[in-house]
Amino acid sequence: MSFRTLTQWQASGSAAEGDFNRDHSITFGSGQQINASSAPEYKGSPDRVNPEESLLAALSSCHMLTFLAIAHLKRLPVKSYSDEALAELGKRDDGKLAVNYMQLNPKVEFVDGVEVSRETLEKMHEKAHANCFIANTLNCEVDIRF
Repeated sequence: MSFRTLTQWQASGSAAEGDFNRDHSITFGSGQQINASSAPEYKGSPDRVNPEESLLAALSSCHMLTFLAIAHLKRLPVKSYSDEALAELGKRDDGKLAVNYMQLNPKVEFVDGVEVSRETLEKMHEKAHANCFIANTLNCEVDIRF
């Protein structure tokens, strides 16, 4: 299985001399396109998605989808799921900048009449994290708080 995206950038005359515009587009295999840039702290456009947010969204989405699959297999129907995730940029031991911490804050609501103990919920999140393709790819601390 493989996945593809197309990232496109074009020089523009609006950048200051000695600088460059960081705005670009990313087209996904599905045909959907997003407008992207670097983070505002790195001279990017604040109204566009930056790579760090994209990485965080990929982790959050993958964890959620894995969790929903586990809930489905356990016959525990989920009514809603939300996650206000956080990523922090910092220096690695070698001095290079990296996303070195990510935090997921999933809030799960099961359908009326379905009771899930905190212990079961914790085990489901642990299993989701252990089986999430994106989490298995990352080399940073991931903290899951629910």
